[in-house]
Amino acid sequence: MLKIINLTCTRGDRSLFAGLNFDVKPGKLLHIRGQNGSGKTTLLRTLCGLFLQDTGEVQWGGKNIRSLQEEYRKQLLYLGHHNAIKDDLTGLENLHIEAQLSGEKISEKQCWQALEKIGLRGYEDLPTKALSQGQKRRVALSRLLLSKAKLWILDEPFTALDVSAVDFLQSIIRTHIENDGIVLLTTHQEVSLTSGQSQQLQLGN
Repeated sequence: MLKIINLTCTRGDRSLFAGLNFDVKPGKLLHIRGQNGSGKTTLLRTLCGLFLQDTGEVQWGGKNIRSLQEEYRKQLLYLGHHNAIKDDLTGLENLHIEAQLSGEKISEKQCWQALEKIGLRGYEDLPTKALSQGQKRRVALSRLLLSKAKLWILDEPFTALDVSAVDFLQSIIRTHIENDGIVLLTTHQEVSLTSGQSQQLQLGN
């Protein structure tokens, strides 16, 4: 379980949120809402250990993520605003590198299959700089099909996707939740998320 205790974050002289408390259990999705500048991305980055909060604690399985370090990172998949892919590498090469960095053993066949399922058949061997923004986003999202991480933290994952890709991503998220995964996400788009298995957190006014 992911648990947040009395979390407070500021940026410069501005308080983004203070005294934040919530938890997300396996098989649940948390949809984080709020206007631009309300601290959604800062919160997600804090939960990933990429931003240090002013006060409070983030726990995974009852332990502070700062003490877990690599053990926590192996349980986490973070997809931010940026796709975090190398433009000079192909989709296949990007997936291989990501697998190596996360310590997961992924075969080339699995990478081919993931890119095909995400709608990139015929583009696997092209450098990603030759792809459209939507196709680049699909390369990044194909990581979800290969990851064994329990916790997915997704910042605007539906950006630049067409209708069919949005539907497919929603199905991937539902499957992860049904398998007792945990998902935290932000999105400005109207999407159909897991009914009965989702909760919401509103930041700001």
